[in-house]
Amino acid sequence: MIPSPTKLNDVVEAHLLIDGARMRYLRAGSGPPLTLIHGLMGHSFSWRYAMPVFAQNFTVYAVDMLGAGYSDRPAIDQSLRANAERLLRFLDEIEARSCILLGSSRGGGVVMRAAALAPDRVERMILISPINPWSPHGRRIAPLLSHGWIAPWFSSVAPRVKILQSLMLRRLYGDSRRIAPGTIEGYAGPYDRTKSFAQEIRILSTWNHDLVELHSVLPSIAHIPTFMMWGNRDAAVSPASAEPLRKNFSDCQLVMMDGVGHIPYEEVPEEFNRVVNEFLTSQRKPRF
Repeated sequence: MIPSPTKLNDVVEAHLLIDGARMRYLRAGSGPPLTLIHGLMGHSFSWRYAMPVFAQNFTVYAVDMLGAGYSDRPAIDQSLRANAERLLRFLDEIEARSCILLGSSRGGGVVMRAAALAPDRVERMILISPINPWSPHGRRIAPLLSHGWIAPWFSSVAPRVKILQSLMLRRLYGDSRRIAPGTIEGYAGPYDRTKSFAQEIRILSTWNHDLVELHSVLPSIAHIPTFMMWGNRDAAVSPASAEPLRKNFSDCQLVMMDGVGHIPYEEVPEEFNRVVNEFLTSQRKPRF
């Protein structure tokens, strides 16, 4: 059963100016900083089940990266490196000298790229089915959707077709019967406002180049303690890529969720929270 999101008395919605644009974020809890980075087409809504649990021990920041969610959508570089640099500037603004970073899907790529730029500032990484050089998914579709006449058509049409948005989200579940009421509407909300996938097109246009760069920087972050989680029914980032990625780290735990898809924090939030929170609050291997 999917739990209802727990309301926190100290949840704060705030904005910061990053590169001259407003970045929206949510903050809750107290303690060491923990920053949550959403994936492609996600935003801080993704963490509504996780924030109440993690906020018991940490000051949790759930950001809408520029171009996503309810942050501003300027015409900016959306490469992994550019997003990683903006994430580090966000950490500067909240005065987090060091931080634990948790990223999902492309957000996991942003986390790894940020760690490579400033390894002394990342205490630990939590990577939820992160994009990586060993997963073939997206390598063909990304150049196609970001090319020529297809890009402007897709950018303008996709946000208007509710059934397309629903199908894209359902594909991310191992079992679509687990989709909780309000989930599809929550993810679609920002697109009701903007009616555009322009930022997603910018992300897709550098997809393959970003993966090449990511591969080249992995040795520089091999020492950072890392926790990885995948669903073995992930249709977005290949579960078979988990082990090749794990081998790049000297201290990395990998949990494979049986019967789960790409977004375990949505599909099995209670189990996701338990396993990740145990990694966050102890040095012991999570029981699973």
